[in-house]
Amino acid sequence: MQLTTRAAGAPVTATYWMDHAWLGTHVEPGVTLDVAQGRVAGIMTGVPTPPSGATVLRGLTVPGLANAHSHAFHRALRATVQVGSGTFWTWRELMYRTASRLTPDSYFDLARATYAEMALAGITSVGEFHYLHHAPGGTPYANPNAMGEALIAAAAEAGIRITLLDTAYFAAGFGERPTRHQLRFSDTTADAWAERASLLKGDDHTLIGAAVHSVRAVPADQLGIVAQWAGERGAPLHVHLSEQTAENDACRAAHGRTPTRLLADHGVLGPRTTGIHNTHLTDADIELIGSSSTGTCMCPTTERDLADGIGPAAALQKAGSPLSLGSDSHAVIDLFEEARAMELDERLRTHVRGHWTAAALLRAASADGHAALGRPDAGVLEPGAPADLTTVALDSVRTAGPEPRLAAETVVFAASAADVRHTVVAGRHIVRDGRHTRIEDVPRALAAAVAALHS
Repeated sequence: MQLTTRAAGAPVTATYWMDHAWLGTHVEPGVTLDVAQGRVAGIMTGVPTPPSGATVLRGLTVPGLANAHSHAFHRALRATVQVGSGTFWTWRELMYRTASRLTPDSYFDLARATYAEMALAGITSVGEFHYLHHAPGGTPYANPNAMGEALIAAAAEAGIRITLLDTAYFAAGFGERPTRHQLRFSDTTADAWAERASLLKGDDHTLIGAAVHSVRAVPADQLGIVAQWAGERGAPLHVHLSEQTAENDACRAAHGRTPTRLLADHGVLGPRTTGIHNTHLTDADIELIGSSSTGTCMCPTTERDLADGIGPAAALQKAGSPLSLGSDSHAVIDLFEEARAMELDERLRTHVRGHWTAAALLRAASADGHAALGRPDAGVLEPGAPADLTTVALDSVRTAGPEPRLAAETVVFAASAADVRHTVVAGRHIVRDGRHTRIEDVPRALAAAVAALHS
């Protein structure tokens, strides 16, 4: 059977032939995809051999992956924080020390290499939860958005899209002034934060969103200002929510309600909002999140690395909360691992298998992730969508063997970031045959950027 779909518009500038493509519900062999002005101009199925001039993508091609939650500078913590034992709170002290060493230039170098690692893992868009705003001690840079603009420039050089989620962070805890490390994060008030954040500019590859770091870091009377700023711009709004039980206990002590209830009472929840982690929730919290269509971003590799716990992802989705995925602290950068970990963690919690199909997990890693980042038209292989693609090898030691019709299951439950062969963003090859086309030696760039912070 041959199916052709085409969008009217500009002339075709590139054609890709995929020997297998994931079209949202099934694997289709022999598919061509035309690109015009960075978007999918047309798709044809039933094409057994590559047309003349087409770029060949061998493996399973899926929509580009969305990393909905990232702290780029945490990449410098990999392995360092695995020494010894402790808790989230002892890990945080190591994170603060790394944050204290960053400058706009060193942050650019680290983020550029980290985003290139994401491109190599098939990620075409990242949500950067950005709270490292000022110089040590809290003094603003001459350019008050020097750190945010370094992240935007880093994503551009690495070839991926970015939603910069500029983050409000004013307190160390309920009624507590920022610590000396946290002064870099603080604009003092929500009005001052909004004034600075309003200076940030987006472009074709950059969206500007907002974030509430957490209910402990933004006083209750400031929450509505942040939510209003995002609402007036139709921008995504993210918030760390109930990652730790200590946060819940402190919120109840200060406000007599859960963090979720506090956010709801101040207008933070809603369809443009995504809660990050959403781990330690009551049944009433789950109902509030789901009934408001607030999203949930699960970050399983970080949640297990920090011993945070297993969040109620299945219950949240059933209640109406769309699920997305993030690599957060970058213990690893691998959206396939995040996707299967969500399913496998739920199996461990419930002693039951099969909570999400491979199709549902791919959607969380792509379409729903892009929607959480303010790109609801992305994450699908359809005419009019951004021409962002990821091709995963089906002949590696991890993926060889299963029938092609099971390629989605193979990729989700067995593949790793190392199996990504091609990453295409806006119709342009960013990763070709497993190599980054813009940054010659990504491992060396990562090593140099990390070493500069530990020297």
